[in-house]
Amino acid sequence: MPQPLHDLAAALPEGALLTGEATEPYRRDTADGAEAGVPLAVALPRTTEQVAAVVRACAAHGLAIVPQGARSGVAGAANAIDGAVMLCLERMTAVLEVSTVDQVARVEAGVRTIELARAAADAGLFYPPDPGSWEISTIGGNVATNAGGMRCVKYGVTRDFVRELTVVLADGEIVRLGHRTVKGVAGLDLVGLMVGSEGTLGIVTEVTVALRPAPAPTAGLSAAFPTADAALAAAEALVAEPRRPSVLEFLDAGCLVAIDAMIARGEAPGPRLPAAEALLLVQSDGPDAGADVEHYAAIARAHGATLVETAGDPARADALMELRRLLHPALRSLRGAVLNEDVSVPRAQLPALLEGIQQLAVDLDVTIVTGGHLGDGNLHPFLAYDPADVARSIRAYLAVIDLAVRLGGTATGEHGVGSLKLPAIEAELGSRVVAAQRAIKAALDPQGLLNPGRKY
Repeated sequence: MPQPLHDLAAALPEGALLTGEATEPYRRDTADGAEAGVPLAVALPRTTEQVAAVVRACAAHGLAIVPQGARSGVAGAANAIDGAVMLCLERMTAVLEVSTVDQVARVEAGVRTIELARAAADAGLFYPPDPGSWEISTIGGNVATNAGGMRCVKYGVTRDFVRELTVVLADGEIVRLGHRTVKGVAGLDLVGLMVGSEGTLGIVTEVTVALRPAPAPTAGLSAAFPTADAALAAAEALVAEPRRPSVLEFLDAGCLVAIDAMIARGEAPGPRLPAAEALLLVQSDGPDAGADVEHYAAIARAHGATLVETAGDPARADALMELRRLLHPALRSLRGAVLNEDVSVPRAQLPALLEGIQQLAVDLDVTIVTGGHLGDGNLHPFLAYDPADVARSIRAYLAVIDLAVRLGGTATGEHGVGSLKLPAIEAELGSRVVAAQRAIKAALDPQGLLNPGRKY
């Protein structure tokens, strides 16, 4: 056995180091079109100390490290690099603590988002971030990308809930960042720096998140519109209301057709979707959610909604959200592959963004359908394509990002940069800011071993 593999095996329990064909399932995330290399090995630690030992072995041999969790990302950030060690934290699944007094939970990085939410609910508390892949995504991955979700319009993103992190640095040292307390400004905000860094600055092994008291039972509605502009106008009015919705989602006609086709084929449960140019899904978890929803319904009708269906019970409201979560697989089934954007713009620029996306689809002869988190300006244009024609779709993908940046927005609201968006980052941030970020990277990872070629 070569010395690097010998040292890696010595750092791990028996059976926790994979090589050869056994590494294949760990080579890529769900980003169609992103390149994936052939790794040297996959390490599957169970403890922070084992992670640190693996990192020390890699540092000694100059081996690149690609941290990963459930590989549910859509930007290629967890894809293999030739000769690298894939450091997968999927076996670190312990919920270590849920404190009702401090209203925090402490979990290992491999805990799935839905498991964290359930542990909080069992204690009468609430963890709001809910990325679309919450049934499979891990809290470590959520931290790596600063994941958002459907409740961002009311509650914010992962960063808004992270209190403390246990991080293994590039030399294998273990550090604790942040504060368990609500307030804490001793030192620089290194937690904020790590959240969203996509494994390029350190490897997060344990997370302490803030929880909230459990909200009231959820109620919701769906509203179909004859035009996207009418749906946007209704959404603008909803956001301006004192009755803040907890969810405000948008699906265009292409999204509705793709999801409805899955339902028609029996691949997903649920009622058939209406034929419409746009659909809004709105929820409230306020103390008078039923009255909120009736108010939202009146606003939708006033803005031209042709069909409004209310869901006064939580199960029905959840069923509507489950249809929204089908968007990625539904669109992949259209052509065989899909590139999932997550551009964000100021809400005032949403009409221009949607109009520009439609024009790009015509000009570049590609299929683009759009859904997403309308309430906070974070849209998900999906480029469905034949896998044999990825180059043209990637050009369109980057053109959508360029459009969003020109409208005062960003290449990524919650999915991260990974490798797919890397060509667009300097245009958004500017060369001086990119250089500053690389200087921070060099200070924390002088050998450049942590997820190289990603994020910056």
